Amino acid sequence: MKIGIIGAVCAGMFGVAGYGAYNMYTALDGSGGGGGTRTVANTDPTSAPKPPSAQQVADTAHRFLTAWAAGQTAKAAAATDAADAATTDLTDFHQQGHVTSVAISGIAPTTGASGGASFTVTARLSYDGITSTWTYASALTVDRDSAGDVAVTWKPSVLNPALADGDSVVTGTAKSPGIDVTDRHGKVLTGKSYPSLARIIEDLKSRHGDQVKGGTAGIETYVQHSDGSAGKVLKVLRKGRNKKLPTTLDADVQAAAEKAVKSKNGAGVTALNIYDGTILAVANSDPSGTDIALQGADAPGSTMKIVTSAALLERGMGPGSSAPCKSTDNVANGRMYKNDSPSLQNANADLRWDFANSCNTGFITQAPALGATGLRDTAAQFGLTKPWNIGTATPDDQPSFPDGSGPDELTSEMIGQGKVVANPMIMASVAATAATGSFHEPRIVAASMIDGRISAAGVGSRVSGDLRQLMRAAITNGTATGVMSGFGSDSGAKTGSAEVDGQAATNGWFTAYAGGVAVAAVVHDAGFGNTSAGPIVAQVLRAS
Repeated sequence: MKIGIIGAVCAGMFGVAGYGAYNMYTALDGSGGGGGTRTVANTDPTSAPKPPSAQQVADTAHRFLTAWAAGQTAKAAAATDAADAATTDLTDFHQQGHVTSVAISGIAPTTGASGGASFTVTARLSYDGITSTWTYASALTVDRDSAGDVAVTWKPSVLNPALADGDSVVTGTAKSPGIDVTDRHGKVLTGKSYPSLARIIEDLKSRHGDQVKGGTAGIETYVQHSDGSAGKVLKVLRKGRNKKLPTTLDADVQAAAEKAVKSKNGAGVTALNIYDGTILAVANSDPSGTDIALQGADAPGSTMKIVTSAALLERGMGPGSSAPCKSTDNVANGRMYKNDSPSLQNANADLRWDFANSCNTGFITQAPALGATGLRDTAAQFGLTKPWNIGTATPDDQPSFPDGSGPDELTSEMIGQGKVVANPMIMASVAATAATGSFHEPRIVAASMIDGRISAAGVGSRVSGDLRQLMRAAITNGTATGVMSGFGSDSGAKTGSAEVDGQAATNGWFTAYAGGVAVAAVVHDAGFGNTSAGPIVAQVLRAS
């Protein structure tokens, strides 16, 4: 029986049909036997049914696979613990899947709580004049059914491992054309070429695929769910023409961002256009881990001094206003703050010097000028008090900004600590708003494709002009000197280091703009921002 039934189906696969079929099954059961009758349970009521023996597993698997390969649906179904369901699934597999024949090879016993077999299926497909061979691996388990008889445990996944309960295999015209996600210049983006975009690409297809038109559907074998929706594509018989989903990304800038973070641990970087907020690149050092660049929630450290400076500038200070820098200081006998270095102090410092050299004490002592709501009011002008919708997944509560209640919380927020959190996308947007005076909510696809966009007042041209002075001073005479060497007068930067409880080193931050591009990066547990995140930002800016 083994040789006659399987050999007829598998002759083209094995050359000598009988020898091939015989060896397939002796590999499984360890003997030449295999009987053609169902293995019946021990009917002695005084003894509990024993698990099937290796011989029983082999015989049962042989009976099912032989019948399936021979096209004997009723006989194959009878070898399972759910004959009706198996009959329906096997019939649909051949009829809806347009499977004209099946051959089985590569059979091997499997181990586990219940025995079974793994095997390779080679199915012949025929649809609309197209024929194709579809080969894949599958497996089955053998156990006792409710009556105690030995049977194949029926699951649709026996036919193909992609099938869940209620799923079926269908061959036909795809329900819709495929989708190519492209950069702003029309270049197709893939997760293989740009690993940090893998998750984003699939999310964009899911969110916005129905919003783009064009393309032609291909002929495919695919999983169809019980609700009629299409699932995984299993085999493409004839390619269609994919429709295009354009993004704001730039493939060249994205490549530079991927390269810049590759050798780091816990790093993320985002680049965007300062004039419209369109995202140019998103990269993470661990593409399969947390999306630090778009979804991180870390204290931004001294990069938040951009927002704090704007708040002070709006309330009467200027770049040249006096703001002495002491090695340690506090406000209203509250928390004592220090600078990164005990030697960082200047009794004659002004706001420009404090910003360029990142003097914490020079900033926190200006807290009385902000009042209870001043910092948060200015943060709102940067768009930091309402969640953003950028066209792909971001946290529902970001950005958000605390209320600064209590003197210690306010002073902590002024230097990017306390309860304030951000990610590279947020801080790149802060740099862009500082550079232009206007807030543009970041986005990764056309604004018309996104619901719930927000607006914010921005800081205006006067404050923007002063912020550009401060950020330029950080490059020419401050903490960004060196790493931003070579960038011209249209550039500005801010470094940051954020303390994290239980972490040996600070998180390093850096944000900067040059020309029409703003970039921000963070590197976890890496120390000063100018040496950890700074080179990432500079590398991406040079590629922009």
